[in-house]
Amino acid sequence: MTSVEASAQALRPVVELAQSTRRFPGENALYRSARNALLAEEIELRRHIERVAAQRRALPPGGEVPENYRFEGEHGATTLRQMFGEHDTLVTYNWMFGPKRARPCPMCTSMLTALDGEMADILQRVAFAVIARSPVERLGAFRKERGWRHLRLYSSGGNSFNRDYADENPEGDDNATFNVFVRSGDTVRHFWGDEMGPLTADPGQDPRGAPDAMPLWTVLDMTPGGRGIDWYPKLEYALK
Repeated sequence: MTSVEASAQALRPVVELAQSTRRFPGENALYRSARNALLAEEIELRRHIERVAAQRRALPPGGEVPENYRFEGEHGATTLRQMFGEHDTLVTYNWMFGPKRARPCPMCTSMLTALDGEMADILQRVAFAVIARSPVERLGAFRKERGWRHLRLYSSGGNSFNRDYADENPEGDDNATFNVFVRSGDTVRHFWGDEMGPLTADPGQDPRGAPDAMPLWTVLDMTPGGRGIDWYPKLEYALK
């Protein structure tokens, strides 16, 4: 029996946990019954997220990184190994802002803006690098425009990192991708990479990973209108 299975056996039944004692002003019995049924599903979802996270943590060693990729950072050249700093884990995000784009992807940018606010906390646990194929000067100029303070930006225009770990065609479009690498001594291995995209999307849904890393969508999922089917974030909004 695995530790995950053992933990699952010790959990209280969802039907017991979902009998909420909370009552909101004006709610009726029909609402409370439906809300408790939803609460049961929310508890199951939380447990499933934890099971998936535990399964991810239990992955066997991934492939050794084939080369010590060289990137251009805002403070000079650096390598993938140097990106780790004091940590043994490095998270990278491939930002859809290649040289063929006039402006960066609005959805990537929305998420990165949220992550910039969390970055001081994230960097306590792991290293984090944002990678794009545009020249680093272009990345830094947009950082200033957007007001980002903590994100560490790197250009991969001179290496094959995006092809190898973001499944990009050098002559094609950008891909938005998370990857996680681990370091042990001088050895760097790939731990996990985002593999959900258009080919894994369900009908009527935009391609996205799970859990969804965008706080924007997590908040909208709690509302009656949800994410909608005809709205996406923009880089700028007209003042009202």
